[in-house]
Amino acid sequence: MKAENSGIEAGGCPLRNTGRRLRRIGDARLPEYSPLLLENRTGLAGLACVPALEFEGCEAQVSAARLGKIQLAALSRGQYPGPIISNGVLPGLSSIGFWDGAGPQDWGIDARRHAGIEIRFVETGNVSFLVDENEFDLSAGDLAITRPWQWHQLGNPHVGPGRVHWLVLDVGAKNPNGQWRWPDWVTLTPADLAELTQKLRRNKTPACKATPEIARIFQQIATGIVQWDNPHSVSRLTAYLNQLFVSLLDISTAQKRDEKPIRSPNQQTVERFLKGLQNNPSSCEEIISLKQMAEQCGMGITAFAKHTREFANVGPMEFLKQCRLNHAAKQLRERPGVSITDVCFSNGFNSSQYFATCFRKQFKMSPSEFVARMG
Repeated sequence: MKAENSGIEAGGCPLRNTGRRLRRIGDARLPEYSPLLLENRTGLAGLACVPALEFEGCEAQVSAARLGKIQLAALSRGQYPGPIISNGVLPGLSSIGFWDGAGPQDWGIDARRHAGIEIRFVETGNVSFLVDENEFDLSAGDLAITRPWQWHQLGNPHVGPGRVHWLVLDVGAKNPNGQWRWPDWVTLTPADLAELTQKLRRNKTPACKATPEIARIFQQIATGIVQWDNPHSVSRLTAYLNQLFVSLLDISTAQKRDEKPIRSPNQQTVERFLKGLQNNPSSCEEIISLKQMAEQCGMGITAFAKHTREFANVGPMEFLKQCRLNHAAKQLRERPGVSITDVCFSNGFNSSQYFATCFRKQFKMSPSEFVARMG
């Protein structure tokens, strides 16, 4: 293991801060774990565990994967979801993986802390990230980093739709002010590693915009996880992780403390439009085509579709269907005795059979079953 050096000034890595306060979080107890592993139907590495056991703050994430709300792929040391990394392979890497969830989510990752660094990258979608006493609204292209023993939480209380990557690397810190010792497979020069250490330790703003290079590296890491059983997978993942650390050094060097990433006008326009669909049933009724949605935002179909996927992790027409189904479910819940057929057609569906099929796919039950449960 490599001991840190000190004395190099830190850089900042700011992002939008909502100004909301994170409630005080008590001490956490770390349980013992004994996972069982399997392959799910998506081809991603899934997980089943003994029901009586718990993962460190990951119970809701594991449950969401079991219920098909997200696709989950991960590698771990056993304290986290995913197939076990063999002893002697990438020592210090506690957990690495990603999840991909389309549509509204009803789970979040409770407040927790680690003895290592945790890095998260939001490839698509959006999620609330709470750390210490602040909350950040992460969206596509955002990066969040927490130091050893720093309290953090993902979702407030729920995460949003999206594809989110993470890794947890143990650097041997016994307490928040303890010395960091990097694993020997980290190949940065001593000076670069010392600089990265100090910048991560002293950084007070834990979220920032990632570079295209960092996004590409996380995509490569994800492929390496899914193809973990292939030849040379350990060497590839080692190389990707070292590229990531160099890129983190570059981004923290280039970004000024007072620099706040701002979404482009087109991104803001699409986000406002999509939130209007989420909140207003009549807006959904008026939409009949992708072209109409793009025109209402004043842009071409390709650009509109790109920004929609960044925000919602699904294409525009799928997002519209999700909104219509959510409005339909709310009407069935709040209007006892209402006709399911009337709700179907009033929310833009032209076939009651298609409506029932889509409803079951999103809510894991038929409209009639949903009404019966509400009764």
